[in-house]
Amino acid sequence: MAIAMAAGACHHLDDERVPLLRVWLSFNFQADWTRYGTPAAGDARLFVKSTLTPPDYPYTALESTGFGGLLLVCDVMGNPKAFCAACPVEVKQDVLVFINDDNHAECPHCHSIFDVFSLDGVPIAGRAADEGWSLRRYSVGPGDRGEYMLVR
Repeated sequence: MAIAMAAGACHHLDDERVPLLRVWLSFNFQADWTRYGTPAAGDARLFVKSTLTPPDYPYTALESTGFGGLLLVCDVMGNPKAFCAACPVEVKQDVLVFINDDNHAECPHCHSIFDVFSLDGVPIAGRAADEGWSLRRYSVGPGDRGEYMLVR
């Protein structure tokens, strides 16, 4: 019910509140994607280069994780999706959404809730839903230069 109300209440969702900074995360081989990515429906992983999150990911000098890091997920249909992890209400590099017990992305400060597994980062509760501020999306797919999976 909350999802239908949130989606119906907003005529336009704004996913540009968070500054657009360079995003580039490369998984060169299927084994890299399986180990570090989100290969199965419901998987989620946070990437923040400045804090080396996750600590075992081999970041290169070319890779960037945007303004607040990347929240990489695999949606309910098995498709990889990527979002800026910074809350669009707070717009701070160190206020990052997390996956809560209900499998939604939640801001630890304003407690806005976003559906990242079936509604592409649409806000479903909290101030973000009231204002129509969704998570910024990035593209995920095979790379142009032979990368198995690329986030940009």
